[in-house]
Amino acid sequence: MRTDPEGHGPVRYGPPLPDDGLPVLPELTAVLAAAAGRPRAEPVGGGTPLLEAACDYVARRGLPAEPDHVAVAPGAPSLLLALTAAIGGDVLVPRPCAAWWAPYARLLGRPVFHVATPAECGGVPDPYALLETVRRVRAEGGDPRLLVLCVADDPTATVAPPEVLHETVEAAAGEGLHMVSDETWRDTVHAPRETVLLSPAEMLPGRVTVVTDLAGSLLPTGWPAAFARFPANGDGDGLHARVLDVLTALDARIAAPVAAAAAYALTEPEPVTAHRAAVGRLHARVAAAAHSAVIGAGALSRPPRAGRHLYVDLGPLRPALTAHGVGDAQDLEDFLTARLGMPAPGGHRFGDDLGALRVRLSTGPLLGGSDEERAECLTSPTPLELPHVQRALITLESVFDDLRDDAQRWEPPR
Repeated sequence: MRTDPEGHGPVRYGPPLPDDGLPVLPELTAVLAAAAGRPRAEPVGGGTPLLEAACDYVARRGLPAEPDHVAVAPGAPSLLLALTAAIGGDVLVPRPCAAWWAPYARLLGRPVFHVATPAECGGVPDPYALLETVRRVRAEGGDPRLLVLCVADDPTATVAPPEVLHETVEAAAGEGLHMVSDETWRDTVHAPRETVLLSPAEMLPGRVTVVTDLAGSLLPTGWPAAFARFPANGDGDGLHARVLDVLTALDARIAAPVAAAAAYALTEPEPVTAHRAAVGRLHARVAAAAHSAVIGAGALSRPPRAGRHLYVDLGPLRPALTAHGVGDAQDLEDFLTARLGMPAPGGHRFGDDLGALRVRLSTGPLLGGSDEERAECLTSPTPLELPHVQRALITLESVFDDLRDDAQRWEPPR
């Protein structure tokens, strides 16, 4: 059994954020094109129009902010790198967690400790496991200071219930941890009217920095832009200043045309909100269909509640996978990527055990192979009935059903 994925280093290979797979909204393209002739660079930390747009965006979500408590950067990874450098100490993350969280801490030489999540959801550590981990790390001479969590989670596609989140936030605060809440996916909840999503910053505003990557619901993944909202107190002022120092040292500034598109998207005009809602409905339908296929084959997966992906545990199908030479998550990643014809990053990319047979499956690749097919998905009242979507879902179902049938053949007689 391998202890480290061969030829696929966790930094050199990191599964990207799940893409929506759809053409860029024309109104966004027009704004970006109109700003392409600007000769001046955007300031480090963001210019006034972009900062004000970010403040208004979070204020509409119950998190008032002023421009001097917000910083903008070319993507959430550069913000998390700056925050980790500025806060110092050891880092705590849920298991599993977004693939890009841990590598930035390790690049800075900071230990990363994964904490088990509750049965209800991913993205948020179990409060009792968190307390035990903090005490153990301190007993061993460590210095835990930072907890990164995600209410609408990548990779598990779950949304943490407010009561679970509250217990975790209270536990983290009691241990003196600063929290970074990755809220990239909060606007991709599949059933907004039926899902209660609260930010940790609403519960404990003085100890939480919110990070939002616009690739979640507002911009294409190829136009990197993200912002952080800091606590409006003395600690937040100091953290904001130190983060700007790190961003300046990195020269981490957004390209001016992308900044213009980001500012426009953050104002949430009707074309942007209508597009976001349509994309959310589409991916919710496809994710539900994919979930039904993998569950029907005997795999395990929490129902997807947000984002463009689902997280699947193929442990119950291990006998069949063993017969195919699949012994760990790296083998499973290679096997399913080849069989499905789409990326299927293993759970080890997200901090899960290498021996656990888990993968993240994205819904974007199921929408078709061309811009025309993917655009048709967005406008069709019945996207699951489109031939190219049906073919993709049939392939997914067939691969998992074959594994189920193989597993049943390999079951020992009762």
